[in-house]
Amino acid sequence: MSLAPPPWLAHALRAQRGPIPWSAVVRGALSAGPLLCAGVLADRTSLGVVAAIAAMLAGINDRPGSRRASVKRIGMPALAGAAGMALGTYAGDHMGAVALTALLTLVGLVAGGVSAVGPVASGAGTQLLVTSAIGAGMPLPEEGWLRALAYLGGACWLLGLRLALPTPGALAGDFRFDGEREAVATVYDAVAELLDAVGTERAGDRRVALTAALDHAQDALTGPRLRRYASSSAERRLHAQYAAALPLAEAATALAWAGQAVPERASAGPRRLAVAVRENTHTGPLPAPARSAPALRALDDALLRAAEAFDRGRGGDLHTRRRTARGVLRSVLGAGGREYGLRVALCFGASVAVAQALHHSRWYGEHAHWYWLPATTVFLVKPDLGPLASRVLCRAAGTVLGALVFAGFALALPRPEGLVALVAVSGALIPVATRHFAAQTAVVTVLVLALVMVGGEPQASAGRITETLLACAIVLIVGHLPMPGQRGGGVRARLAAAGGAAEAYLTHVLREAEGAVVRGAERPVSPQGGGRVPRRTERPVLRSSLPSVPDARIEGTAVRDARIEGTADDDPRPLRWTLRREAYRALAEARTAIALAAAELPALARHSEGAEEIAAVLERLVDTTTACAVHLDDSGRLTAGDLDRITELLDELGRLDEGHGLVGLRRSELPLAG
Repeated sequence: MSLAPPPWLAHALRAQRGPIPWSAVVRGALSAGPLLCAGVLADRTSLGVVAAIAAMLAGINDRPGSRRASVKRIGMPALAGAAGMALGTYAGDHMGAVALTALLTLVGLVAGGVSAVGPVASGAGTQLLVTSAIGAGMPLPEEGWLRALAYLGGACWLLGLRLALPTPGALAGDFRFDGEREAVATVYDAVAELLDAVGTERAGDRRVALTAALDHAQDALTGPRLRRYASSSAERRLHAQYAAALPLAEAATALAWAGQAVPERASAGPRRLAVAVRENTHTGPLPAPARSAPALRALDDALLRAAEAFDRGRGGDLHTRRRTARGVLRSVLGAGGREYGLRVALCFGASVAVAQALHHSRWYGEHAHWYWLPATTVFLVKPDLGPLASRVLCRAAGTVLGALVFAGFALALPRPEGLVALVAVSGALIPVATRHFAAQTAVVTVLVLALVMVGGEPQASAGRITETLLACAIVLIVGHLPMPGQRGGGVRARLAAAGGAAEAYLTHVLREAEGAVVRGAERPVSPQGGGRVPRRTERPVLRSSLPSVPDARIEGTAVRDARIEGTADDDPRPLRWTLRREAYRALAEARTAIALAAAELPALARHSEGAEEIAAVLERLVDTTTACAVHLDDSGRLTAGDLDRITELLDELGRLDEGHGLVGLRRSELPLAG
């Protein structure tokens, strides 16, 4: 009999690990507390409270990464929060209880659907809902536009700190790009670690870590900008260093797929490149090459090109494609967005209705604040914050702990200066507390209770605990209600996107092989042996009816020509690297969604059964495609064995997906031989 806890409990007990983000701690200490202090000193305490709430929520979104990426990660949710503050204030002032409940339910439907687009959109949806509840449920003397402006100012204050303050210890080069520099260096470290793990059981985990590092570096380098291209030599150099890592990652993935141990010196080159990125120096001498296999030859060639790119530093393509408006709309209105939006709307609307009923029955006492119940529901109902049961347990435990801690501080601290200091300390603890949802909830509870007490609300720890338990009950009940359509929409949408990206990548590599065969057949061969022409196999490698093959399309991205800026028009590899990045990113997102769904209670987890196996086959298919691409670059053709392995994986994928229709990737739709 196993004593291991069930998945939903194990997730609730799991915490993230890592070094303390001291720079974020400093920003947290300088955000909410000083803003509240300024409001108190200016005799505009209520505006100081609103600005401090904005800084607190912005601090939750202040994650490691580049300054450029933080503009979108913090700024877009702040804009949504300001809009929610204005909407909630005006609706609360001019609408009755029934109309207000209906309006906020509709806001929940929109915010939930938008949250399915991605992490930044989810943060924007969260702040839209929280601030609409605060605007309607926390009456203040200021008008809605002024409260929205104060909210936006509080978020911009923390964003300004993020952009202006240097990271401690970042002394190499321009400190504005220390986030990008660390992200790119981590990619080279991840390549080295994957090479060290080749032929061992750790190879799979190291390949996943390499994907995460590439995703993070790509996000760090592709933040919003005023100009289309990198405007400084430091940034262009980082772009070139990132682009040079992609062939290395491709070769390392192919070596991991082959499973044969590589020489120990193979990982020394990527590690030296990582040091060169961090210290903003030249690469120095690289280790002697090992060229006994196609993937090793590809690794050596990639190292030489990387060294050249490091010396030139002229910039490089980041191999990303913008999501189109049509793709974003498809995510919002698709199965995942509809299920997400409906769940959020029902929970948020029910909590607003219950909160107003308690408010009108004077359950809250003499004060008129009823925002806590719906605001708590928002954090509980968001699936991207963790499994439902885990969120409920952590929220309840964190609120109880935070309320009890605050009750003790409220008895001992002088007012308001003691509470202002408590807000500053809590703001500094938020970056550390984000490692566990219960810890984050406890810190946020202390901070918010201190804020509203400075704003004039009486001490209400017992009431906040009761409201949190009510919110937990609402979310648990609504979360297990039957919904129209198939359940598990989020997992289905992510798997479908991963299948589409894998198909686009595979189709491109097969077309690339067809083009290589055609070019080899048409290329004249010198009688003296000048120039090697790839050998043709007895059976055709690819079918020649390429016009019948659908164009490579990835949901949510623009379909572009194969040419990539800064590369030769006849070089298909840049587009291949773009498609490979999209395939691995989509697979990582699908894996995350599947892991969260599997950690739900059994009644919900059963809706995602079989998804893990499908994702595993998709990963093997993409790994195999990468190995085939490296072999194609080396020999100019794909062998019958390469195509047989792809065919076997497609057949296995079809068997697993039969009756589910999650992926839609079929062998008959690809330009395979036979």
